[in-house]
Amino acid sequence: MLIGELAERAGTSARTLRYYEEQGLVRADRDPHGYRRYEESELRVVREIRTLLDAGFALDEIRPFVACLRAGNASGHVCPDSVAVLRRKIAEVDAYLGRLTQVRGRLRQQLAEAIAQREEQCPRLR
Repeated sequence: MLIGELAERAGTSARTLRYYEEQGLVRADRDPHGYRRYEESELRVVREIRTLLDAGFALDEIRPFVACLRAGNASGHVCPDSVAVLRRKIAEVDAYLGRLTQVRGRLRQQLAEAIAQREEQCPRLR
């Protein structure tokens, strides 16, 4: 299929597909006129890339998932390298959630203090 058809079916742009190709994530052959031609299997690869990007993965983190698909697996997350990336990403998310929990606690404390001070200073606003 041509780049326009792949872009439409994958819900992305031709520019994005060219970028993925430059990054070595998507493969295209050239026909005699120089047009990019994509195998049907590239649609699955592009959809996997888009799904992982939407989940917060960086392009470098996506490479093992693409390699896993290219190795003939039904899913990009079943290979050991993909599992390792998933574990690292979960650890990142857990650490981020921990930091957010601390921030939320500080904000709640500041809010409680602000309300208490307001009530002391402005009894009419209770």
